[in-house]
Amino acid sequence: MTDPIFILSVGVLIVVGGIIGLKLHPFLALLLGAFVVALMTPAAVIEQFALAKGTAPAAALALSKKGIGERIATEFGNTCAKIGILIAMAAIIGKCMLESGAAERIIRSVLRLTGIDKAPAAFLVSSFFLGIPVFFDTVLFLMIPLAKAMTLRIGKNYLLLVLCIMAGAAMANSLVPPAPGPLFLIGEMHIPIGLMMIAGTIVGLFTITAGYFFALWANKKWPIELRDSLDAKLEDLKSIAAKETKHLPGLGVSLLPVLIPIVFICADTFLSNLFKPGEAQSSFLSNLITVVKFFGDKNIAIVTGGIAALLLLASQKKDNKEGLTPFVQAALMSGGGIILITAAGGAFGGMLQQTGISARIADMTKEYQMALIPMAFFIAAVVRTAQGSATVALITASGILSGMANNANLEFHPVYLGLAIGCGSKLVPWMNDAGFWIICKLSNLTEKEALKTISPLLVVMGLTGLVVIMIGAKLFPLV
Repeated sequence: MTDPIFILSVGVLIVVGGIIGLKLHPFLALLLGAFVVALMTPAAVIEQFALAKGTAPAAALALSKKGIGERIATEFGNTCAKIGILIAMAAIIGKCMLESGAAERIIRSVLRLTGIDKAPAAFLVSSFFLGIPVFFDTVLFLMIPLAKAMTLRIGKNYLLLVLCIMAGAAMANSLVPPAPGPLFLIGEMHIPIGLMMIAGTIVGLFTITAGYFFALWANKKWPIELRDSLDAKLEDLKSIAAKETKHLPGLGVSLLPVLIPIVFICADTFLSNLFKPGEAQSSFLSNLITVVKFFGDKNIAIVTGGIAALLLLASQKKDNKEGLTPFVQAALMSGGGIILITAAGGAFGGMLQQTGISARIADMTKEYQMALIPMAFFIAAVVRTAQGSATVALITASGILSGMANNANLEFHPVYLGLAIGCGSKLVPWMNDAGFWIICKLSNLTEKEALKTISPLLVVMGLTGLVVIMIGAKLFPLV
């Protein structure tokens, strides 16, 4: 059968079944799914898809005659071009912030500002903003020990602190670039990175607020005491709580690796919207726009932030004889795996697009385009629940709906579709999710405790995000 829905079902079944049933690495499962989808798609359908995109007839015919391997490799390479540098440099920034003590300085400064009584809210906000440049699991590794130390200090609210960390890190991971999932999504759906950063932060703040209230309720209903564990003895935690901060870098320089890319990217977005190309401008303003546009390029902005992070680490590790090479190598090994998975997902999404699935969905929803938002949410939620990875859910859903995002007749900006996919990718974490096991092992929660606290926490936040997105698309369509 050549029906796009049938081919889609087969492709998703292969990816999900490969990861869960055959225990394949996501990279292999996604490539296998791309191969099967490409094999099932007739050349005539591929040509029709290319023509619908506005491709010249000769180029469309050439695409339809390409071999399966060549088409998959092309989409794989296109995805690497979009996100390769960004993910690699985000990994370096995260590693440098951890090793230099910059991340710890940021967290402690927030705690000093809010006070111990408001520690849960401080952990929530810190986790969210640290989750933007730092990978999700890294935020957990950084902050769970601090949560244990804080619990020793205040004598209560351990579950509340753990849930706040989880809430902040999880939502940033799926909504705000340069986290890997959102980076792929904006490239696939042609969403401006600055707009996604701003919109993702706004929606994220709504969702983590809902998560905070759930965490307060869960902490009262199922209070969990801090327990001794193999990786963190209670007596060792006392030394963490009492550790001096005089050897940590200052707050201003600690923030630079995060602020530099955010400020330049947002400034470029602002100036691009404020001044249209060709408008008369003063010499100073023209030069300023040129400089901002140069550094506002997402690749250059993230590289600049990476340089700041490396300089910060070098200043803190100047007595280290091995230099920065071990830290950079460890970061790239972490980021490299994510790049491969994401690029394989790009190949899978590209093959799905060539089936004409977007046109089919457009026809199914032509009477009410607003249905696309809950549809995007639902697709991401189903894939996440089935196979466990939020990133794979983002990749799959954006691959299916990217054609809709570029529809000139769409009643709202495609950023709302991207946000819906991000929120949908939070539902529902359980034993097939690597993050589920990381939080269990780090926090020393049992599987049952995690299932009745962490899983519903992310469901509450995801659904809250969907409601906020639906309201935003209706009131502020941005078109």
